[in-house]
Amino acid sequence: QVQVVESGGGLVQAGGSLRLSCAASGSAFRIDAMGWYRQAAGKQRELVATVNSDGITNYADSMKGRFNIFRDNAKNTVALQMTSLKPEDTGVYYCHARVRLWPFISVHDSWGQGTQVTVVS
Repeated sequence: QVQVVESGGGLVQAGGSLRLSCAASGSAFRIDAMGWYRQAAGKQRELVATVNSDGITNYADSMKGRFNIFRDNAKNTVALQMTSLKPEDTGVYYCHARVRLWPFISVHDSWGQGTQVTVVS
């Protein structure tokens, strides 16, 4: 089993910044990709940003230029630096890791419990 734990959410004014962090832990696993998703009240969970093991990133269009995702493969961590935050960025942010457990053949999705981000105008 792989555990994924987020931290760093909170309340911020519009135009401000927040940094979210996530760490994956467990034994005998490899991570293919890590990323962040968010879910606003009454809406479906949506992609924020992902990064694979080669450092290739993917961002939702509305986050491009404002959010940056960083991954440390050695530490199995991923961070999301969010700037120029808007009230519509409010939601629960979930960390995701696509992992392979020994013998590293099948792929599994591991999710954190989420961290609340609230942006007020």
